[in-house]
Amino acid sequence: MTTTTIRLILGDQLNLQHSWFSDVADDKLYVFMEVRQETDYVLHHAQKIIAIFAAMREMARQLSAQGHRVHYLRIDDPANLHSIPANIDLLVAQEKAQRVEYQMPDEWRLDEQLYHHSRQAAIPWVMVDSEHFLTTRHQAADIFAARKQWLMEHFYRQMRVQHQVLMEGSKPVGGQWNYDHDNRKAWRGTPAEPVDRRPLHDHSALWQEIVAAGVQSFGEPHEKQSRWALNREEALEQLTIFIDFGLPHFGDFQDAMSTKAWRLFHSLLSFALNVKMLSPREVIQRAEEAYHTGRVPLAAAEGFIRQILGWREYIRGVYWAHMPAYAEKNFFDHQRPLPAWFWTGKTKMNCLSHAIGQSLEQAHAHHIQRLMVIGNFSLLAGLDPHAVHQWYLGVYIDAFEWVELPNTMGMSQFADGGLLATKPYVSSAAYIDKMSDYCKGCHYDKKSRLGDDACPFNALYWDFFDRNRQKLANNPRIGMAYRQLEKMDDKAIADFQQQAQKIIDRIETL
Repeated sequence: MTTTTIRLILGDQLNLQHSWFSDVADDKLYVFMEVRQETDYVLHHAQKIIAIFAAMREMARQLSAQGHRVHYLRIDDPANLHSIPANIDLLVAQEKAQRVEYQMPDEWRLDEQLYHHSRQAAIPWVMVDSEHFLTTRHQAADIFAARKQWLMEHFYRQMRVQHQVLMEGSKPVGGQWNYDHDNRKAWRGTPAEPVDRRPLHDHSALWQEIVAAGVQSFGEPHEKQSRWALNREEALEQLTIFIDFGLPHFGDFQDAMSTKAWRLFHSLLSFALNVKMLSPREVIQRAEEAYHTGRVPLAAAEGFIRQILGWREYIRGVYWAHMPAYAEKNFFDHQRPLPAWFWTGKTKMNCLSHAIGQSLEQAHAHHIQRLMVIGNFSLLAGLDPHAVHQWYLGVYIDAFEWVELPNTMGMSQFADGGLLATKPYVSSAAYIDKMSDYCKGCHYDKKSRLGDDACPFNALYWDFFDRNRQKLANNPRIGMAYRQLEKMDDKAIADFQQQAQKIIDRIETL
């Protein structure tokens, strides 16, 4: 059997709807590979490695069942060179292939690697579209080319109009574009968190292969009871369940946090979306349809759609416009390493213990836990933003660099100096207490600013603004913080500085 074209499928390109698969052709060979290049470039959560490998194997099985020719390199295959280009070159020689095709990678490092290798190859290497996103790589940059600042809201409105989502002609349904202010309720136990209806998978044999191959990881593997989508069918069922049971309350409680419910009303679809089992178009359409048929409130549908049509596409645009320099940004010159409890969750701060502990247990935390608990502390405490980025990239099952890096470096750590976010997203204990039950029973007192039992967020918050006056004082979005600082006398500020230093000095035992 002659192979003329090898087609590479990366671990986040599990899109059975791609036009590649519309015809079965004997001269096309589809290649999947489990390589140390991808497991080792950052330390990953065990569930992330398991879920991606399991989904890759399942897609390879489905393609084979459809009659496509498939070559699958497992992590423990003796012929595996653990480099994507090296494995492809070996296969080209074995198959006497005349052409290599690959879908557009979403991560800059892979795009660079495959592009530079293709320039040196003896046969054509051709990149095709992944057929997933609603925008091109550089569409956001084109939109903002004539504007001084990138603002997601401007981009989002253009997307709504272009794709006619929640629109009545040229006007938004309901008369306003954004219902964010309606979506900030704390959750006090009702309505109840929906039952987790995702199927269970036993990946213990796969996990044994991964461990035996020497792959390092962290976090709880849950290898015998994995609930992450294995294929498109499961992802579609999960989408239906979310639309029916989660989305009606998602808007109200999308920013809420609780020790009693880790999922609340979130979809948990980001893994399936980011490995492309689902398309953003179909997810948006389902949410919009649920609003139009009266099953969900407008604020819930709009808030969910904004995350996908607005934020997800916008973040990708930021990434491709500013890489590779974006990864090295460090506006505040923060250098402090991560405390050891980032890898254990063992801290007396209840909010961080829960948010980090959940991340290690579930490989997932929602956006407010990532931004206003873990990210908030990291920024206030002056942790190295690149170290924070690598932790986020490794710990979360949905974290691929194109979406994680701008969220972490820009939105969370303000390392880009305000390119992405209009202000640093920091708070004292008051915000965390308002949106969660984390402060109840905590070792630290949410209302105290000074002393051994005072919540570390309080002194760190004021010290952060005080030591960054030169860089932040003219930012109109945080004027209130500086007006309050101006009212404080020198002793009060000195007390905050001293308290903050004590916190930093004992950061490992907080």
